[in-house]
This record gives sequence, C-alpha cells and structure tokens, in this order.
Amino acid sequence: MPPRRVVTGRSPDPRRRFAEELRLLRDQKGDSLRRLAEVLGWDASLFGKMESGKTLGSPEVVEALAQHYGVGDLLLTLWELAVGDPKQFKEQYRRYMALEAEAVSLWHYAVSAPPGLLQTAGYAREALAAGGLSGQALDQQIEARIGRQMLLETDDPPPFRAILSEAVLRNSLPDARAWREQLEHLAASADRPNITIHVLPFGKGPHGLMSTATMFLRLLDGRTVAYTENDIRGELIEEHSRIERMQRAYDAVRDLALPPAESRNFIARMLEGVSCEPST
Repeated sequence: MPPRRVVTGRSPDPRRRFAEELRLLRDQKGDSLRRLAEVLGWDASLFGKMESGKTLGSPEVVEALAQHYGVGDLLLTLWELAVGDPKQFKEQYRRYMALEAEAVSLWHYAVSAPPGLLQTAGYAREALAAGGLSGQALDQQIEARIGRQMLLETDDPPPFRAILSEAVLRNSLPDARAWREQLEHLAASADRPNITIHVLPFGKGPHGLMSTATMFLRLLDGRTVAYTENDIRGELIEEHSRIERMQRAYDAVRDLALPPAESRNFIARMLEGVSCEPST
C-alpha cells in the first residue's frame, strides 16, 4: 500500500487540529489574545488554553469565535469531532464510544450514579475526581463526558430510556447546590420527548442487574451491543446469546420500576428535600 499523502500538513488528531485551526485563524486576522478577549468578552487565558489544547471551551465560545472569524460551521464541526474523539477515553471504552455515537436507540440501567449522558458538569467533576483524576486530565474528561450528550440534542435525537435505581437519587453530592442542579437536570430530561426515565424504588427485591450498570445500544445495522460496568471492570458485549439474556433481565427490571409519570413525581419529591442554599 502506498504511503498516505499529507494533504494539508495539519494534525490528524481532532483535538490538536482544533487548536491548530484556532491559532491559524487568529494569526490570519492579526488579533492578539487580549484583543480577542475585548471583542468577545471571555478571558484571554481561556483562548490561550484553547489554542494550546489544554481545553476545548464551550459551544457558545466556539460559535462566537466562528462568527468573529467568519468561518461558518467549520470551528463547531472541528469542536464536535474533538469532543467526541474516542482517543480521549481509556482503551477499554474506545470501541464502545465509537458505537455509542452511531446508536439509533439507547437504554440504560443505573446502579448508583446517573448515566453519563444525563450528568451535569458539576456531577461529572465530583465523580471523575473521586476516581482519581485531577488537573488537566480531569477537565478533559469532563468536557468529553458532557460532549457525548450532544448525541441526545441533535435535530433527530435517538430515543434513550434510563432506569435509575433509587440509590442514584439518594447518593447525593456534598455540595447541595450541585446536587440540586443534577436532580433538576434529571427532571428536565424526563420531560424531553426522546428521553424516558424510570425509577426503581428500594424494596423491589433481587434482580439480574443489581450490581452492574448496563447500557444497550441498537445500531444502524440492526445489531444490539451492551456495555456493562461495575467497580472493577467494564466490558463490551456483542455475543447475541448474552445480549438476549441481558435484555430479558433489563425488561424484568423495567417491569419492577415506576412508570415515567410516577418516576417524574419521585424525582420532584427528592428535589423538595434539597436546599437551594450553597453548601458551606
């Protein structure tokens, strides 16, 4: 096979390419970082970090930059590729992340934490920090996790069904305001037409998914794959017979869970017990 031709000389890595494009556009316009901050209203250090690859910034910042440089959808497209790049995740998650981005429907069982697709940035920070991440690595993983949620926010988003063990709603964050934001986000998500949330109350007895968070993905080719995760390991499952058994277990759990309307009321009651004041 002949060697691949280098067409642009730019990095093939999505995150690096995004940073390179930001630096190139600013150089072409002749702006300093300080000037960019004055015009757009964000701190100059943010733009510096974006150009060095330390952060990707928010979609609002990227859209403002695109308008400033007059490049249409180019920057937002590069940002989406960088945020969704599977290379940002550990090796065991890479294939799963690629499949998740292609899913036509998703359904999840949550043992003790909200699904990543329904987490706020505040919750993600606490959860990832508890897992040992800090500094730049922590910031990158938060961006990546929140970036995944764009899958559910497209013009034609896939349906997503989540069953939340009551433990998910009881395992609160130390910061009451951050926890309230997470519960509010779950409540708002439950009202979206493509998202269905069930709550599985305590006292429903043993079931086949008790200690295993599980996500099922239905793909364009009609296949279904599953990703399971516990405190020790994660596993991508593609074997048809195993998937069928797990789907039967999921259906049994759904039958035990509260219907969507009662689940929304359950989340609302949990919200009533959370202070609006910040933790001290």
